Parts: sequence; structure tokens; C-alpha cells
Amino acid sequence: MANPPPSHYPDIGELGEDLVAQWLQSTGWIILQRRFSSRWGEIDIIAQQQGKQPSSEKNFSVSQLPQVAFVEVKTRSQGSWDAGGRSAITPQKQTKLWRTAKMFLVQYPEKADYPCRFDVAIVYCQRILKQSTGRTATAKALASFSTSGYQFTLQEYIPAAFDFSSES
Repeated sequence: MANPPPSHYPDIGELGEDLVAQWLQSTGWIILQRRFSSRWGEIDIIAQQQGKQPSSEKNFSVSQLPQVAFVEVKTRSQGSWDAGGRSAITPQKQTKLWRTAKMFLVQYPEKADYPCRFDVAIVYCQRILKQSTGRTATAKALASFSTSGYQFTLQEYIPAAFDFSSES
């Protein structure tokens, strides 16, 4: 039997992002935006850690503010050529993410004073074969789900995966 046309395959990148968004929510984060785009590029997920909101109290410190995470999700098959997506976070990609994050903060100035970071999520995708029996064990999976004949596993979540020095 011939392979179905590409339009019959699920968008594995979008499904990987769905898994990460669900996991973030289950760990206490609020999803602010999905696939936020600007002329510089796109950020897969923008999330805010639940925490105290700023008040007019004089004793309120920046460390009490909730963090904002700009999350890049890399969904790959195991054994991919680019180290599970890690190699795809090049300095050029980091610059695009940083510029796009700046655009988000311009559009949402109430978030501009919050501590921000750039996180990377590594999701493995594996096609589920009909003849396979049982579950395959994946070491240290943070979350997983199956859909449309594929198994998605959040293998690694890297908080503050890279910094960006101030470049205006």
C-alpha cells in the first residue's frame, strides 16, 4: 500500500506543542499565547508562572513577580540528525526568538517588568506500529500521549536554556 499524501499526516509540531502546553498547565503555568508571531518569527508558547501580582505595597519585590517563559518546542523522531532539536536552536534562531519576545512585551507592556526566560522543550514523536504490543518504556518522560497513530513524549524541558544579552 502506498503512503497517504502528506495532508493525511498529523501536524506533529503542533501536537508536540499541545503536549508541552498541557504539561505546563499541569505544573502551574498559565498559557498566555500560542504561536505568537511577529515579523521576526514565531514563539511556540508564551507562559506565565502563577504567582503574586504586583500591588501598590511598598514591600513588593521583583522576585515575587511571576516569570514569563518564551518556550521553543522541538518535536523530532528519536535518533534525529539534530540532537533531538537541540542543534536547531542556533544563535540566529535565538536572535529571532529574542526579537519576537521583545515584540510580545511591547504589545503587552504589563508583562514587561516580569522576569523573562527562554525555555526549550524536547518532544519525541514515534509512529505506533499496529503489530507492536505493550508500551515502550521511555526513560524520564515528563509527559506523553498518543494520537493519530503517533506517540508523543516530552523527554526534556530546559528552563532558561539560553540567555540573551541586551541588544537593541
